[in-house]
Amino acid sequence: MNVYKALTIAGSDSGGGAGIQADLKTFQELQVFGMSAITAVTAQNTLGVQGVYPLPVEAIEKQIESVGTDLGADAVKTGMLFSADIIQAVANKVKQFGFSRLVVDPVMVAKGGAPLLQAEAVQALKTYLLPLAMAVTPNIPEAEVLTNMTIHTLDDRREAAKRLHDLGVQHVVIKGGHDDEGEEAVDLLYDGHEFSYFTSKRVETTHTHGTGCTFAAAVTAELAKGRTVKEAVETAKAFIQAAIEEELGIGHGHGPTNHWAYRRKFFA
Repeated sequence: MNVYKALTIAGSDSGGGAGIQADLKTFQELQVFGMSAITAVTAQNTLGVQGVYPLPVEAIEKQIESVGTDLGADAVKTGMLFSADIIQAVANKVKQFGFSRLVVDPVMVAKGGAPLLQAEAVQALKTYLLPLAMAVTPNIPEAEVLTNMTIHTLDDRREAAKRLHDLGVQHVVIKGGHDDEGEEAVDLLYDGHEFSYFTSKRVETTHTHGTGCTFAAAVTAELAKGRTVKEAVETAKAFIQAAIEEELGIGHGHGPTNHWAYRRKFFA
């Protein structure tokens, strides 16, 4: 039996909608064995983030080493990394273990607005981690921070994708969920040569907590299986669309997406 394995290096969300919890649920739904290295513990629910408690760098390194020296990983995803020191440590471990299928989800702000990445850590992300990445998956606000430009139009997104690719990332995916124009959400993929577009119907809902984590985790799971980035993004788009459409309706704020909706829709 060939078991595909994926490692997520991210923060823990006590509410279960984002972070490590969302990643592991997504891996499982896509039939990939999930492993984790926790970078920070958050006290969090659908109403917001009540506390962020980063782990010592040594603890993060040890978790990655434990996976890398025994189980290995076919693909790796990073999420909330919080500080420059953690980013550098993770980048060093990625190089040490030769994790070539790396997906970077540049988590910066929680759905409720709480910062999850220190301002001084943005440059470390660009310098140390992005050049190692097979794919980076920012939303529009994150892409604006990473490129230091304002994004309004699809042409702006194309320019931002080129700038991110120039940092050394092999593939850039700029998601369209924050673009309020039109009835469709368009995700853009740039591989350094051409652009591809993935379109879905926009869903009016407040239950979108963890969409970024879940999307990037789905890309990671598919890459672990040996899929191309374009194939992985196509599956991830379908996965997150189903997760948003079949909402759970739990919590009193920005509720989580439905991680089992994709399986129910396509494999029930």
